[in-house]
Amino acid sequence: MSNSTKLAHSLLRQLIEVGVSDFVISPGSRNAPLSIALGEAASKEIIDLHVKIDERGAAYYALGISKASNNYVAVICTSGTAAANFHPAALEAFHSNNKLILITADRPARLRRTGANQTTDQVNIYPVIKTHDFAAEIDIKKLLTGGMVHLNVQFDEPLIESEKTDWLAGLKILLHTIENRVSGKLEVGSGVLIIGHDRAGYSVAEVNDFVGKLNWPVICEDPISFPQSIAHASLFLTDPQIAAKLSPENVIVIGRTTLSRSTNTFIKLAKKVIVIDPRTADVDNKREADLILKALPNEIVSIKSDQIIWREASGAAAIQLENLPWSEQLAITIICELLPEESALFVGSSRPVRDIEAFAHPRNGVSVFANRGLAGIDGNISTVFGITNEFEKTTAILGDLTFLHDISALTNATVGNLRIFVIDNNGGGIFSTLPQASTGNFEQLFGTPHNLDLCKVIAGFGVAVGNATNLMELQSAASKEIKGFEVVVVTVPSRESNAEQLKSVTQRVSSAVRIGINLA
Repeated sequence: MSNSTKLAHSLLRQLIEVGVSDFVISPGSRNAPLSIALGEAASKEIIDLHVKIDERGAAYYALGISKASNNYVAVICTSGTAAANFHPAALEAFHSNNKLILITADRPARLRRTGANQTTDQVNIYPVIKTHDFAAEIDIKKLLTGGMVHLNVQFDEPLIESEKTDWLAGLKILLHTIENRVSGKLEVGSGVLIIGHDRAGYSVAEVNDFVGKLNWPVICEDPISFPQSIAHASLFLTDPQIAAKLSPENVIVIGRTTLSRSTNTFIKLAKKVIVIDPRTADVDNKREADLILKALPNEIVSIKSDQIIWREASGAAAIQLENLPWSEQLAITIICELLPEESALFVGSSRPVRDIEAFAHPRNGVSVFANRGLAGIDGNISTVFGITNEFEKTTAILGDLTFLHDISALTNATVGNLRIFVIDNNGGGIFSTLPQASTGNFEQLFGTPHNLDLCKVIAGFGVAVGNATNLMELQSAASKEIKGFEVVVVTVPSRESNAEQLKSVTQRVSSAVRIGINLA
């Protein structure tokens, strides 16, 4: 039997035995020993094998499965540019501390820098991730410590072996579980808790246990997971006087801070800032705070903080948001309200994640995901498809440019129950709310209108598509059972009018909250 076949069998057997059950591959020649072996394992229903045409999409698909399952997922490609296409998802996984195994097939090391076909130096091709480069059997288990892993496997000819062997005989699967550590004691006074979207890798249950012991007001970038969080805080904290009135003695931040500038400014008002995030040990080892904890404490000594004033502020803000006109913010609020219980939600970067934080009503019963490691708009559809693999029902909210960026994923569409809402404002709506809005040639440089009929484009892929242009149509679409894969294009007013409405709403909220907490 060829060395390449033996090497592939050894590598895959070790991964399967530690509980890796999902493998994503893209077609190629140099990775043939792995692909053939995985086909054999899948035929015996030992693993789930997913084949994706595009390596970039394949990596994001694997990332989605990893996020949803909290387990290691392997994604495999051939050599050359195929390996480079893993890079965006690799960076997202690295900064999110997701469990992704990148396996790049390679030519033998002797062929590097010789002009050999489809050969480049793939060692450390992802600079922030160490490459384990090998041409003989190695012990894989010790490399799976909870973060990213890159295995660069040198396969020499012959790649395909005619001799068959039962390399899966006597397989013993022992799950290799790795969880973020919860330990230690924290003594602190009164304050406010800020929960970032990815919760530093901790489960909602673990964070809720901490919230209960702390007994502080909670501001959360993901209010869909925490019904006790203070609704609309990122809106009313834009007012400096309100922020100053509510400024705490202490702020604890779990994970990374939110996208909201007002929340980040509010954090700086605290006399003491405490960060809890395991990534401060390696990924974010230059993060600054008065106290940095690498684990969520399981013992808390704190002073209960008054939440009445926060609830009054939140209530005053909510009244101003009751009769929003047709807009991106109203659409996202309605979608979040109508999400089915025990389903998954994926939130796209840019405006959707900000609008959910500011406008959605806190609730629970939904598992929420987002690519918040680097907050890119690339690969979002593929990530959603991966998440759909782990849930009975999934919803996604994406902007139109985010959707178009990964539209090639529709060539390998999910067979699961998924509804994607595409917020169509004909371009990059987020920039109309940022300082770039006053830039000359704004539309060319930032607005980037696509001027496409998205319904026709999506239908061209053979995907079921509908359109919502008003509140009634959206409520009808969002209320239907999620069955199969469909896209709903939500046509909203122009980016310019949306930016103006946000200003107006924020001003109304500010005035109402000032009165509500006796600042006026």
